[in-house]
Amino acid sequence: MANKQLDFTVPVRTLRGQDTDLTAYKGKVLLVVNTASKCGLTPQYEGLEKLYQDHRDAGLEILGFPCNQFGRQEPGSADDIQEFCQLNYGVSFPMFDKIEVNGGGTHPLFEQLKAAAPGVLGSKGIKWNFTKFLVDRDGTIVRRFAPKFLPADIAADVQRLL
Repeated sequence: MANKQLDFTVPVRTLRGQDTDLTAYKGKVLLVVNTASKCGLTPQYEGLEKLYQDHRDAGLEILGFPCNQFGRQEPGSADDIQEFCQLNYGVSFPMFDKIEVNGGGTHPLFEQLKAAAPGVLGSKGIKWNFTKFLVDRDGTIVRRFAPKFLPADIAADVQRLL
């Protein structure tokens, strides 16, 4: 059985290149998402931002992790990604450096998330951009949402944890 608790000390890097970890998000409800700028699902940024605006004061944090592993749909640099997200979708939730979510180079955060919340039939691999992981205030990895789930479709799950 996989550990369902998120390790907040896992190292991450912001889009601005700052090395940090997730300790600043302890005690918050987290929605961790692998994102891409040139994907058919990219308009989900709009719904993610709305969810963030609606619930951040109650303790929600959305953490975006760009990934270029699915159809090379996130080819840009950190600056390109930041600019795209802000100009096109007004993204104000934290965005992190581009990572890998599958294979030998999988980021340790996504190793934890996938092990604790497997996909359909127990699969650990992430199938596409905009897979979402919900983590409660205690750091328990609660659920994985497939890319097709729109942010509005998971708002009730988020609200229950807030």
